[in-house]
Amino acid sequence: MNRAWLIELLLPGLYLIVALFLGLLVGNLGWWLVLALALTLARHLRELDRLERWLRNGRRRHPPQSWGVWGEVFEHYYRLQRRYYKRKKRLARVIHEFRESTAAMPDGSIVLDSEFRIKWFNDAARDTLRLSSQNDLGQSILNLLRSPDFMRYVRSGNYELPVYLMSPVDESRTLSARLIPYGREQYLLMIRDVTRLQRLQTMRRDFVANASHELRSPITVLSGYLESLESAGELGPDWDGPMAEMQAQCRRMTHLINDLLELSRLETEDAEASERARVEVPSLLARIVQSARIEDREAHEIDFEAEEGLDLVGEEGELHSAFSNLIINALRYTPSGGRIRVRWRSSADGGAVFEVQDEGIGIEEKHLPFITQRFYRVNSAHSRRQGGTGLGLAIVKHVLQRHRARLDVQSTVGKGSTFSCHFPAVRVRRIEVRAG
Repeated sequence: MNRAWLIELLLPGLYLIVALFLGLLVGNLGWWLVLALALTLARHLRELDRLERWLRNGRRRHPPQSWGVWGEVFEHYYRLQRRYYKRKKRLARVIHEFRESTAAMPDGSIVLDSEFRIKWFNDAARDTLRLSSQNDLGQSILNLLRSPDFMRYVRSGNYELPVYLMSPVDESRTLSARLIPYGREQYLLMIRDVTRLQRLQTMRRDFVANASHELRSPITVLSGYLESLESAGELGPDWDGPMAEMQAQCRRMTHLINDLLELSRLETEDAEASERARVEVPSLLARIVQSARIEDREAHEIDFEAEEGLDLVGEEGELHSAFSNLIINALRYTPSGGRIRVRWRSSADGGAVFEVQDEGIGIEEKHLPFITQRFYRVNSAHSRRQGGTGLGLAIVKHVLQRHRARLDVQSTVGKGSTFSCHFPAVRVRRIEVRAG
């Protein structure tokens, strides 16, 4: 028992002793005991009144002076008040620094609540979207940015990548918007004007497409002359090696041009792939695997499993390009005699998965985030030696994006890699396959 409680118990004890002494001395013991209890109760009521008035008058920093348990109560309340005051000042300072830092950012920043209503925005957001503190605070951001793409983005719950939309103020400008969840169901919406970047990307795509078209004709002419010279048989044996090398380089350039044109087309297509055409994936994969076996000349063992009746809706040509690129990559990077496993199966979420597993050289973890970038090579010498263009996985990425799918890569150096394409349920179509 601490000292405060000891003092608090001694006081009513003293009252009780005095009451007993006076009661025995002058009589009426009961009345003296009632008086002792009344004095004890009066003290507690007085201290409660002082506590209530002190709490009500929040501007008074120091607590009332008292002793015993009430002195401890006042002191504990005072310490709690001091801690709360310091925490409040620290929080106000953090909020002030946050608003100053976001206000200085060149990108628009908008704080949204759980219902996507605007709570605060910086100067850049005000200038970009013409926001007004008087009219727009408390309004839903969906009422201000009415782009269908942005509405789908907000309701999807997947905010890993930004969404691009037309500016509601100037239709000639393109905005990038990304939601960042934080706190308790709050969001920070980052708005950036990417008009100049989009124009530069368009110029790059146009240049690549035009250059590829211009290169196709001379490469075709060179290939034709080389084939004519080879078939004429007028060159001596000394030219067999150079002729084979020239033809191989022409084929490589042809593949590179075709991949550049395909990638340029995919990057130009902003909309999702059509959902009207049904693609019979098992038969499509069977044709790709058969073609790969012929070209591979049985250098590898290719295991193929496909779930019958599991189809997709989309662009068959694009899916053919993505699937074949993954299978060809597995063959290129797996030593002769290795096994390639190709699977097409349904997933637990109602979607579908295309999976290519190899026993190749594997990919270091540091390279995995970049392998879908154009011309990115983990091993440049090996890739060129095997005839790779460095565009295959970039094409795969864009095809999957147009079909709302995603690419997952698991790899161990020296053991092999597994490339998995996950298609959502909305892209999957099933038919019943009767036994027998």
